[in-house]
Amino acid sequence: MTPTAEPAQGHHRATYREVLAEPRFRLLFSTRAVAITAGSLRITTFSVLVFAATGSALLSALAFGIGFLPQLFGSLLLGSLADRLPPRALIAGGYALECAAALLLALLPMPIAASLGVMALVALATPVFGGASSRLVAQWLKGDAYVLGRSLNNIASSGAQLFGLALGGAVVAVLGPHRALTVSAALYLGCALAVRIRLPRLERGEFGGTPGGARGGGGAARASLHGAGLLLSGRTVRRLMLAQWLPPAFVTGAEGLIVAYAGGHHFAPGWYAVLMGCLPVGMLVGDLLVGRLLRPPTRERLVVPLMGLTGLPLVGFAAEPGVGVSSCLLLISGFGSAYGLGLQRPFLDALPQDGQGHAFGLLGSGSMTLQGVGPACFGSVAAGIGTGGAIALAGGAAVLTAGWIRTWHPPPSPAPVRHHPTGSEKGTEQHAGSTPAGS
Repeated sequence: MTPTAEPAQGHHRATYREVLAEPRFRLLFSTRAVAITAGSLRITTFSVLVFAATGSALLSALAFGIGFLPQLFGSLLLGSLADRLPPRALIAGGYALECAAALLLALLPMPIAASLGVMALVALATPVFGGASSRLVAQWLKGDAYVLGRSLNNIASSGAQLFGLALGGAVVAVLGPHRALTVSAALYLGCALAVRIRLPRLERGEFGGTPGGARGGGGAARASLHGAGLLLSGRTVRRLMLAQWLPPAFVTGAEGLIVAYAGGHHFAPGWYAVLMGCLPVGMLVGDLLVGRLLRPPTRERLVVPLMGLTGLPLVGFAAEPGVGVSSCLLLISGFGSAYGLGLQRPFLDALPQDGQGHAFGLLGSGSMTLQGVGPACFGSVAAGIGTGGAIALAGGAAVLTAGWIRTWHPPPSPAPVRHHPTGSEKGTEQHAGSTPAGS
C-alpha cells in the first residue's frame, strides 16, 4: 500500500469529538443524516403507493430498489462531474433534485412506469453529489479523523434508516402516502437550503478543477468512462473497491430473505421486523466500538477477521434456527461490517489526488448496485434450496471473500538506501502504512 502522507498520525487515535469539532463536516454529516431519513421515508411510501395501485409484489419490490440499481451507470457516465464542478452547487442541487422528485410523486398523478423513471433518473445523479460530499470529507479530515468521519457517517446511515422506516409507517398511517411524500420533500429542501447557505463556496483550485480524465474536453460522459477505467485498472484500487462491495452485497442478499424465512418458520407476527432491525443495530454498535476503542493499525489488522464475522454467523442459518438464535446471528453479522473502517485509509491513500470525488462516487454506486442485485440472486437460489440454505450460502460467500483478501500481498517496495541517519534524521523516518488483513 501507499505510505501514509503524515506518518506521525499513523498511530494517532482520533475521537468523535475532534471530528465533530470541524464545522464543515458537522454540516455535511447532519444534512446527510436528515437526507437518509427522508430517503427511507420516500422509498417505503413509494413502495406502498405502487403496491396499492397494482397489487404486484414484484412492482412494489422494484419501486423499493429502483433508487439503487441505476447508480453504477450514473457513476460511469457522470462521475467525473464530482471533481469538475463546485461541490456546494452539486450537493445542494442534489438535495433539491431529490426534493423535486418527491414532490412529483406526491402531487402529480403519473403512470407507474413514469414514476419509476423519475426515481431512476434521480438515482443516476446520486453518485455525483455523493462523490463531491465524500471528497470534501477526505479533504477536511486528516489521518484517523477521516476514518472516524466515515464511521460517523456509517452510524448515521444505520440510525437514520431505522428511524426513516419507523417514521414512514407512522407518517403514512397518520397523513396518508401522498402527504408523507411531501414530508420527505420538505426534509430534502431543508438539506438543500442548509448546504447552500452554510457551506463555504470553494474556489476552483480548492476542489480540484480539472482532473486528468477531464483534460482535453470530450464531455462529462467520456471523461467519466475514462476516469472509471483508470481507477478500475489499478490493481490496488480495484481490490479495495471489491473488498467494500462484495460482503455487503452478500449480506444484503441474506437480508432480503429474512421476511420469507420468518414466514416459512411461522414466527409470530412482527418478528420479521425485529430480525430485519438486528443487522443495522449490529452495524451501528460495531462501527461505534471499533472506531472508538481500537487504534488505526489494529483496525487494519482486523479487516479479515471482521469481514469473516459478517458471513460466518449467517452460515448458521443452514441449521434453521429459531427466532432467538436468528436474532443473535444477525446482530453478530452486522457487527462484522465494521471491517470497512480498516480499509478507509488504505483506499484513500491509493486514490489519485485529482479523481477522489469520482472514486468515492464509484465506490458508493457500485456498492448500492450490487446490494440491489444480491437479494434477487439469492432469492432465486432460495427457490431451490430453501431460505435457510440460501442465507447460509450468502454467508459462506462473504467468508470466502475474506479468505481471498487474506491472500493479498503488498506491492514490492524499492530497496532502501542504507546509511547512518544524522541526529536530525533520527525519529523522523517514514514507515509504510500497514495493509489491510495483515498481508
